[in-house]
Amino acid sequence: MKIVFTDSKIIDRGDIDWSAVTDCGSLDNRADMTREEATGSLADAEAIFVDGFELDREMMEAAPKLRFIGAAATGYNNIDIAFAKERGIAVCNVPAYSTEAVAQHAVALMLNLAGRVGDYDRQVKDGLWNDRAKAAYEPLDMMLLDGRSIGIVGFGNIGRKVAEIAEALGMKVNVYSRDPQAAITSDVVSLHCPLTSDNAGMVDREFIAGIKKGAILINTARGALVDSAAVAEALASGKLAGYGTDVMSPEPPQSDDPLLTAPNCIITPHIAFTPMEIRQRVVDICGENLKAFIAGEKKNRIV
Repeated sequence: MKIVFTDSKIIDRGDIDWSAVTDCGSLDNRADMTREEATGSLADAEAIFVDGFELDREMMEAAPKLRFIGAAATGYNNIDIAFAKERGIAVCNVPAYSTEAVAQHAVALMLNLAGRVGDYDRQVKDGLWNDRAKAAYEPLDMMLLDGRSIGIVGFGNIGRKVAEIAEALGMKVNVYSRDPQAAITSDVVSLHCPLTSDNAGMVDREFIAGIKKGAILINTARGALVDSAAVAEALASGKLAGYGTDVMSPEPPQSDDPLLTAPNCIITPHIAFTPMEIRQRVVDICGENLKAFIAGEKKNRIV
């Protein structure tokens, strides 16, 4: 079986064992295939794995032998599912593979903002702690999380894991789906819900107006859940004490995105899911999905 992985650059840093996939056939593993390259390279492919590569009708038509598509992620909006179904092509994804890593990252953002770790680090490295007599560093407001509350918006696998860690830190957990008011008036509000047409931009000026003054907002879900301008304004006014996010809209962000210059804002480049153990798990599950397909079984099937 000819297998093509179109864009493995995020998953593979030279530290991944691909045997779970190569056991199924010959693998053409590309770091970042262009659409022009794909037109020829996919011609003999019977199975294609994609991460963010857009596998639309044109690309599928360039692969007449294609029988299997594997999304190397939970989301699959970059795959034309309707056309795959029309062609009788099986489509699988990798569900709930990064729960522990994303929850860890959400808590890391919260701890950094609450303890002002990055801000104090910069002050020390700027020389503001050199003179012990003057103690010239600027004292910053810190939040003791023990005894505080956290509102979890989206209580799936990741939200539940964050809640578990927060409770270990001595925090009270308020779940948005059970008590929206208690959740958004918590000391920390953490977003873990999927993006839908109904909740896009839900964290807007009105939503923020209901948040407790001085709260920390965390987003490791989807960038489009928040109105960037509204969050930046809330940070500048002090309504929000901090915003920590691993996701933006669009990605990468535009140079004029107001969050890039907002105070007390930590942004990481959508990497919460990238510890080596998690990336290896993605590849292993991709291989399991393909093996199940070859055996005539269904595993993590979308189509």
